Amino acid sequence: MAATTRTARIALLQHASPEGTPREAILDKVERMAREAASKGATIIATQELFAGHYFCQVEDAALMDLAEPIPGPTSDRLCTLAAQLKVDITASLFERRAPGLYHNTSIWIDPTGAIAGKYRKMHIPDDPRFFEKFYFTPGDLGWQAVRTKHATCGMLVCWDQWYPEAARLTAMRGAEIIFYPTAIGWYHGETPADAAQQRDAWVTMHRAHAIANGVWVVAINRVGTERDLKFWGTSVVIDPGGTVVAQGSEDREEVIVADCDLSKIEELRRGWPFFRDRRIDAYGGITQRFADSTT
Repeated sequence: MAATTRTARIALLQHASPEGTPREAILDKVERMAREAASKGATIIATQELFAGHYFCQVEDAALMDLAEPIPGPTSDRLCTLAAQLKVDITASLFERRAPGLYHNTSIWIDPTGAIAGKYRKMHIPDDPRFFEKFYFTPGDLGWQAVRTKHATCGMLVCWDQWYPEAARLTAMRGAEIIFYPTAIGWYHGETPADAAQQRDAWVTMHRAHAIANGVWVVAINRVGTERDLKFWGTSVVIDPGGTVVAQGSEDREEVIVADCDLSKIEELRRGWPFFRDRRIDAYGGITQRFADSTT
């Protein structure tokens, strides 16, 4: 018997958030884009990572911690009102102030009534030149998340999480049919064209691999524009459970990317590639070690 067809129409909001732009101006732009997405029939709308401002993690500056806000707070409240007005789900990435001196890189899920239905705190925190996130963010402590909505069960991961197969697998094991990765990734000015092409290709390839290995839809939403030393490469993607890129944004334009996710493909692909059935869970204990050498 064929799997029952279920479709979720999603929208990715890809835009620039230049340094110095007032938060309200960016929120106004995002609201316009969200209304455009809803007018095109989108029922799930997703923002890029830390969408409400510039990517401040290129430098270590304690004063920038003032950009954080509580959840619920002004930005989440505005998004909750918007979700209720448009009668859509919204997943958004925010700089969360949990307590004095304690901050997270957090995604929230807002349902069509305007209620916050889920929260995920970024688990993997990078610390590299131009990505000094460990200075700002405490690693997440809410575990892997899958929010059940009217249209799909959706997982929330964030940017650097996208390089870890364990994160995608454990989120899929929670029942996620679509995994969302709000992202801020780009090139720095000293990289060669060959380096740039290789990095972007690796990024897309990782998302395709997560989709294939887990038999899920994968969605990555990236920003565009140049901020300080980084040029963000856009290329927001929607990938089906077979690894096919069904929608992709440009490298440099602000745009609303709308795609239909046929969730029946999950059942179809998993019947042909039964990776969950064939997992050797009795043999994976070593995955909890840092490295499998004689010193562990």
